[in-house]
Amino acid sequence: MHNIITTLHNTLKSLFEIHGNIELVIAYSGGIDSQVLLHALMQLKQKKLINNDITVCHVNHGLSDNALHWQQFAQQECTKLSVKLVVKSVHVQAQAQHSLEALARDARYHALKKLRAQKSLVLTGHHSDDQSETFLLALKRGAGLKGLAAMSAQTQLAQHLLVRPLLSISRQEIEAYAQAHKLNWIEDESNLDTCFDRNFIRQQVMPLLRARWPSISHTINRSASHCLAGQELLDELAEQDLSVCSASEHSLHIDRLQSLSIARFNNLVRYFMAQHACLMPTTEQVNQVRQQLQAADDKSPQIKVSGQVFRRFKGALYLTPDYQDLSDWQTSVALCEDNTEVTLPDNLGQLIFNHNVGNANGPSAIIFPKQRQRVTVRFSHHNPKCLPDFRQHSRSVKKVLQELNIAPWQRKRIAFLYYDNELVAAVGHFICQPFIAKGNEKSITINWS
Repeated sequence: MHNIITTLHNTLKSLFEIHGNIELVIAYSGGIDSQVLLHALMQLKQKKLINNDITVCHVNHGLSDNALHWQQFAQQECTKLSVKLVVKSVHVQAQAQHSLEALARDARYHALKKLRAQKSLVLTGHHSDDQSETFLLALKRGAGLKGLAAMSAQTQLAQHLLVRPLLSISRQEIEAYAQAHKLNWIEDESNLDTCFDRNFIRQQVMPLLRARWPSISHTINRSASHCLAGQELLDELAEQDLSVCSASEHSLHIDRLQSLSIARFNNLVRYFMAQHACLMPTTEQVNQVRQQLQAADDKSPQIKVSGQVFRRFKGALYLTPDYQDLSDWQTSVALCEDNTEVTLPDNLGQLIFNHNVGNANGPSAIIFPKQRQRVTVRFSHHNPKCLPDFRQHSRSVKKVLQELNIAPWQRKRIAFLYYDNELVAAVGHFICQPFIAKGNEKSITINWS
């Protein structure tokens, strides 16, 4: 019992030396782990060993019929302890290739990120048995060092610092603390369902391992610590390689990438994806990235990796979203108001059509359509010849876009303005010369927001 309070105090004391009198946020489910964390923290507060503001955050996932009961329990406990409670409700939807537990965890962390604009210490009740289970789950997945490092004692959570101060404390010690202080807590009925891998490990695998090797949790956690140290070295190496190979925020120089050994190439690709908050790719996916870089220069390989796409263009490897196919999308535009707005698909924003009367407003102004002309916005074209405002001679649209050094996948995301079936402009890139307004012609200008 004394060990828990002492451990918590020592952990926070070292953090306060760095971060000062920072607010503490407790991730509170009402289960035994977070209940003990809350109680021990309030003990430190009562003894005036800490004077930081404390906020309790309970996330209601809505996944259990008892979710409202758990929320009410959190409210009762926080009222009893005179501590501020914030309840966040999240909506978790099942997704292919994602465990419900992982989706709920992501939703929970997202809610915690949004709780405060200013930096705070977010405390969770994870303990050493949780660490052992996380290690074995990673081992089951065939994870590398990053996965086998399991949970860090401290990690960045957006602007906050996520801290697991009880990571060296066992579940047995937590249960003893709760019983000694006559604490109440809730039991999540899903914890009994061994269909969930973590519950299977907790209820069937770990008891068997402990019966054979009583100190197994301690040795697993030591292995996780060694893996973390190894991963930190790999990250340092990847950071050095990234400084050499980086072409832009979202791209890498291919020739420099190919000069790396296979192990360093794979390490850098994983690190690069982690920097962009991507799910970790499989070994086969990383191998595909390396192999596709050998494709002929006239090819445009695309490799889908963990919901993102690696694409090659002009000597660089780009990491992009898996964009929606927009080739069949088009919409009619009724230019009958001062400002006409068109919402584009796939998070591309809006086009705002501004009307100009008696002032053509320079080379960015487009002549107003004739009375019966149909105005449309499309993302496809039939590669007609056009004469852009910056050229002396006409050329096919495809060649013009190549001249502008636009990557192939971005060309498919350009909004084209048509009057009837005649190309007027590639919005944001060029206007065809016959449609550039002159003098006092009635005209429009287009802003993309």
